[in-house]
Amino acid sequence: MPRNVLITGCSDGGLGAALAVAFHKNGDRVIATARNTTKMASLTAIGIDTLQLDVLSEDSIKAAVQATSKMTDNSLDVLVNNAGQGYSTPLMDASIPALSQLFELNTISVVRVTQLFFPLLRNARDGALLVNNTSCASVMPVPLQGPYSGTKAALASFSGVLRQELQPFNIKVVDLKTGMVKSNFFANASSSGDSAEGILRLPEDSLYLPGREKVEKFMRSDINVPQMPADEWAAKVVQDLSKKSPPVHVWRGGNAFQMWLSSFLPVGMLDSTLKKMTGLDIVEQSYRSSRAEKTK
Repeated sequence: MPRNVLITGCSDGGLGAALAVAFHKNGDRVIATARNTTKMASLTAIGIDTLQLDVLSEDSIKAAVQATSKMTDNSLDVLVNNAGQGYSTPLMDASIPALSQLFELNTISVVRVTQLFFPLLRNARDGALLVNNTSCASVMPVPLQGPYSGTKAALASFSGVLRQELQPFNIKVVDLKTGMVKSNFFANASSSGDSAEGILRLPEDSLYLPGREKVEKFMRSDINVPQMPADEWAAKVVQDLSKKSPPVHVWRGGNAFQMWLSSFLPVGMLDSTLKKMTGLDIVEQSYRSSRAEKTK
């Protein structure tokens, strides 16, 4: 029987839109949401219902709950918390206000959305499914992606708690660990420096400038890492979520399996690899040389 599925963060070109299409092809009734409904034109064109939903606005969420209730006879089978944003920068360069805003968007808003849709989830006839897109970044602390990794690690912890707390209400919780997927994610990300034209940059007073070329290249994910096409990723995720007993953790996307394996590697081995990938080795060499000059 078709499920009623609501997804946050479904702007065209993003992962939410890809999931909406995949659920739609699966025969489910999809309600795609985004802050700006004009950015979901491709979904509307194929018959997917769209709603305005700003996850940072309680009034907006409440309005979406009311609209969804009317569309689904006051129940919801699947809620996918996908809305979020990236923030690429060394933590020592991070703007604290921007960091707070990122936690509000990527972490706190998920709790807010889930709380307000909770009554509809409880009304699902055969039990409901809550899916939180926590990303592989939640288990792999990657340099220069600290703000994003931090928000996703917190969300993964929340998801583990929700899995236990919602079980009495026949609501299953899935932690979606997304790897590298081709999307507009990094085009919409921010940095602590000038990010005009989608180019993520270090601030001009950053101590990481000696490795600038390699550091900024990693910040915008301009590296030789396999990226799975968004439609392929979404199809596999929907297949996983359509099982009678979905996995607690779903690992999908480019390098997702490798990232899972990396969580078992010795810390030193992983740190050494990431240092070379991110340009931190160049920063270290420059700093040591500078210190040596000062002691002469």
